Amino acid sequence: MKGTVLSVGFIPLVDAAPLIVAQEMGFAAEEGLALDLVRAPSWSSLRDMLVFGRVDAAHMLSPVPVATAMGLGGAGTDLAVLSILSVNGNVVGVSRELESRLRDHGHDFAFDDAEAAGRALIACAGGGLRIGVPFPFSMHAELLYYWLSALGLPAPQGVDIRTVPPRLMADAIEAGEIDAFCVGEPWGSIAVENGVGALLLPTSRIWAFAPEKALAVRADWVASERNLSARLIRATWQAGRWLERGDNRLLAAELLGRPEYLDLAPEVIDRALSGHLIINSSGETRNVEGFVGFSDAAANFPWRSQAMWIAGQLAARTGLDRVAAMRSAETVFRPDLFRAALDASGADLPGASSKIEGATRVETPVASGTGKLFLGPDSFFDGRTFDPDEAVRGENALKK
Repeated sequence: MKGTVLSVGFIPLVDAAPLIVAQEMGFAAEEGLALDLVRAPSWSSLRDMLVFGRVDAAHMLSPVPVATAMGLGGAGTDLAVLSILSVNGNVVGVSRELESRLRDHGHDFAFDDAEAAGRALIACAGGGLRIGVPFPFSMHAELLYYWLSALGLPAPQGVDIRTVPPRLMADAIEAGEIDAFCVGEPWGSIAVENGVGALLLPTSRIWAFAPEKALAVRADWVASERNLSARLIRATWQAGRWLERGDNRLLAAELLGRPEYLDLAPEVIDRALSGHLIINSSGETRNVEGFVGFSDAAANFPWRSQAMWIAGQLAARTGLDRVAAMRSAETVFRPDLFRAALDASGADLPGASSKIEGATRVETPVASGTGKLFLGPDSFFDGRTFDPDEAVRGENALKK
């Protein structure tokens, strides 16, 4: 039985894994679905494919639906986030020249201290810093702005952020078009493999539990296709659980490496899945626990507070009203649909739809369906927290 065909767009990144695994390992078929996975060359083209109905759903940068709700980017069609496909999974990297300057400055590339890495980067930037990101409205950009601004480099004013498709990031570094980058794996590792860059920091050291990619659909589509939406949520949720099991890691890397998906050697893909990264051409390695997450600690749950944090950051750098932006973002992430889809699955889901972002420093129990759910650390590197309730009252929501 083929099932109902849903066309789903994706960018060739490790964090597209839940969609690829859902199709290849039969989780979509269990829901009576067949996913027609359509590879897109860039985030702008993927967004347009979704907006204009070329695909039914998409592996999407989590800030894009929020930006659309705020009237940014000219998409013109409201989008909805059904679930979070992945948390974290990005790296900040630098050119070989900048790596050399950082080492001369005394930076040890320890890979675990965002403040030390950021201060060294600012000190070595010279007359300017050109950083490549995959899209203007992305967690890559928002984390860079947050990180550098907190350390005294006004962003975006003090940094030149340039849009480079993920697959071309290593080429841009090699050509001297950018000095540094923030990109999802495996494309940071490809810069290392090609001998043109070094990895400076995983972005999980900036925000420990950042919602990276979302399962996005058009708002009008989900309004008319609630049943299909629920089946798609369940299929990708099952795939995320499968991906978190360590004994499936090598098979996952093989699946992702196929020509129709990432078209790369599985051993490069496995670096992200294992968190065992090679950071430079000398072969230095760093282990990052939970480098990318697909299911554990309610990773898939679309917290409204995450959408509101994103909206606040976007508004601050584009000159829009922050309270209005955060109110528009509240309805973009859809925990109501996520709960309804998984109601009979046995999933242990949070009882709340928002939380104080950055407040969880250690594994912490939270109110949930069974009372057995633990959330992992979600702290920001500078110790600040974001209270969504205070934010919509116009109060200072970011505080230490």
